[in-house]
Amino acid sequence: MDRSIFAHKLIRWFDSNARDLPWRRNRAPYRVWLSEMMLQQTQVDTVVPYFKRFTARFPNLKSLADAPLDEVLKLWEGLGYYARARNLHRAAQIVSRELKGRFPKTVEGLMRLPGVGRYTAGAIASLAFGVDAPVLDGNVSRVLCRLFAIRRDPRESKTRAALWSLAESLLPEGRAGRFNEALMELGATVCTPRAPRCDVCPLASMCEARRRGLESRLPVRHAKKTLPHYDVTAAVIRRNGRVLIAQRPYEGMLGGLWEFPGGKREAGESLEECLKREIREELRLEIAVGDRIVIVQHAYTHFRITLHAFECRAVSGKPKPIGVADFKWVRMSELDRYAFAVTDRKIIQRMKAEG
Repeated sequence: MDRSIFAHKLIRWFDSNARDLPWRRNRAPYRVWLSEMMLQQTQVDTVVPYFKRFTARFPNLKSLADAPLDEVLKLWEGLGYYARARNLHRAAQIVSRELKGRFPKTVEGLMRLPGVGRYTAGAIASLAFGVDAPVLDGNVSRVLCRLFAIRRDPRESKTRAALWSLAESLLPEGRAGRFNEALMELGATVCTPRAPRCDVCPLASMCEARRRGLESRLPVRHAKKTLPHYDVTAAVIRRNGRVLIAQRPYEGMLGGLWEFPGGKREAGESLEECLKREIREELRLEIAVGDRIVIVQHAYTHFRITLHAFECRAVSGKPKPIGVADFKWVRMSELDRYAFAVTDRKIIQRMKAEG
């Protein structure tokens, strides 16, 4: 394969077919960094409205760094993978306050920021600063596996290392940003996971998988493990027209988000026993468990849950933040001020529907 022709064809195709995305209209480092953080494990169509809202509220690095984390989490609500929001806020503070508002321009420097791995650093460095750095995400891995007919699972460490080297070897000097973006765009819109559109691919004549009739069988994917399942409980505790909500510890999963307190059922427990134990451990509060409000099914990356929410009332004790970061008694009309995970949002929807 003539790699200079390969890059030329790909960039020429991108120049004519690139989607009009808001972060492509202004390549300021802040906007590039923000978009790449949001795009981690999230589809473009989902990210677009969040990016617009974020840049409207936080038009520059300093405005994000100076904002309270709760406000950042609220604006991120629904986008998922909330560690990204916490890392985003912390990195903004580091760049704004410790680096005098200047983003690092090298891959190595960028990787020192919270939440920035090799892929994200390469994307920011090449797109915002013109550094000849490669990128390797799911789209790029798929394109390369098909172009070069690589019959190994790209998630395996040895294969992934080989793909990084291959991506770097293909970079056209001085045009890495445009090339990287074109390669990602090709994977997102043409060389798709299922039914690749080889008839409109600018690289079809150079693709080994297409020549061998393997385009629909690559990349190789080993069977996924069955996700474990857990039953989880949540308590809707009311008092004098208000409901009790708790803030999850910042360092854990969904850290900093608010929730109706509760937790995972242990072996041998009934749902009611689980809920009483969790509220006692988290808030030092004894409760009586009443009627079930709603059952919510949800899948995370590595496990699935069935969330059972119950009406409850406090029997004795006063809430104390033992296993939570904070707690509040709030009116139903105030719940929208707080950032909740999607599962708790569904509890709120049911509560509002029932009045």
